[in-house]
Amino acid sequence: MTADYDTLAKTIAALTEGETDEIALMATVACEVHHSDDRFDWTGFYRVTEPGLLKIGPYQGGHGCLMIPFDRGVCGAAARTGEVQLVPDVDAFPGHIACASSTRSELVLPVRNASGDIIAVFDIDSDQADAFSQTDAQVLTAILSQTFAG
Repeated sequence: MTADYDTLAKTIAALTEGETDEIALMATVACEVHHSDDRFDWTGFYRVTEPGLLKIGPYQGGHGCLMIPFDRGVCGAAARTGEVQLVPDVDAFPGHIACASSTRSELVLPVRNASGDIIAVFDIDSDQADAFSQTDAQVLTAILSQTFAG
């Protein structure tokens, strides 16, 4: 099953309409995205809880790392640079943090609030190599923007 992004975007918009609590929004997005596509093995948020530090937020899948500094791993790179990280082979990414040994590829998207501040990163791991495309990145970035930045 591959994500039907049009339906996913509409479902998330309907479920989150009027909601302002970031944790509630993150929990809903993580659940809906995780169950939308068989490629998505772990789907969740790492929240910016203090300068230079991410802590695990709502997610679907096995255990994740509890905290990730901005200077480590794919999630840290997304938070530090504010840029999407599309990694076809995590073993080739310098400083990759193996929170789960099954992860082969990863897509991490910065999450911004209405002021443009990075409040979290949205991390999707796959147990398949080269599982993600630019289309995945673009559509999911738009969904996150609609949900968190209004």
